[in-house]
Amino acid sequence: MKRTLTETTHEKPENPPYIDPVKWVREKAEQLFSHARGSHDWDHTLRVIRLCEQIGPIEHADMTVLLIAASLHDIGRCHQDRSNGQICHAEKGAEMGKDIIQDLPLSDDQKSNIVHAIRTHRFRGNRKPETIEAKILFDADKLDAIGAVGIARAYLFAGELGARLHNTDSDIRNTTPYSKEDTGYREFITKLCKIKDRILTAEGTRIAEKRHHFMVYFFNRFLEEYNGYS
Repeated sequence: MKRTLTETTHEKPENPPYIDPVKWVREKAEQLFSHARGSHDWDHTLRVIRLCEQIGPIEHADMTVLLIAASLHDIGRCHQDRSNGQICHAEKGAEMGKDIIQDLPLSDDQKSNIVHAIRTHRFRGNRKPETIEAKILFDADKLDAIGAVGIARAYLFAGELGARLHNTDSDIRNTTPYSKEDTGYREFITKLCKIKDRILTAEGTRIAEKRHHFMVYFFNRFLEEYNGYS
C-alpha cells in the first residue's frame, strides 16, 4: 500500500491530519541541503524565501505556490555541482520537486505552477518564467546574486572551485566556468552585471537598482586596489 504524506503508522488513517504544505515542504527541502556548498546552501534558500515574502504580496502572487517553489528551487544544485555544470539544477530540481509535492493538498494548477517556477528560475537557462509566481522566484533568486551578498557569494563560489582571486592574464571571454579562472570578477562580468536588466517584476527592479549600484562601485574599487592604487 502506498503511504501518504500524513501517515504516522503503517495504516492509512481515515481522517488524516491537516498538512500545512508550505511548512511541510520547507522542512523536507532543508534536509536535502546537508551536503550543499556554501554558495548555494540552505541559507541562500532562506534569503530567497524572505525576498519572495517581500515581493509576493506586492505582485499579488499565490503565496502557497511561491513559497513552496522558493523552498525547492535549488534542491537539484548538488547534482549540477558534482557534474561541473553538465546537469542543469533547475531541470533536475523540477523533477525532484514534482515528486515531493505530488501528494500534497494542492490543486493541479498549483502543482504545475510550482514545477514551472523551479524549472524556469535559472539565469542561464533557456526557459522563460510565464506565471507571476515564476517571475517572482526568478527575481528573488537573482537579487540574492547581486549587491553585497551577491559579491560575497561570488567569491565563496570561486573559493569552492579553487579559483584565483583575480586573473589579469586571460581574456574573460575565453575562460571557462568551474575552473581556476572562474573568479569573482569573472562572475560579475559574465552574469552579475547583467542581472538588473533581466529582472521581471516592478518591486524586484526597485530592489535590484540599489544592489546593482553598490556592486558596480565595489568591483571598480576592487580593480583599483588589485592594481596597487590607494
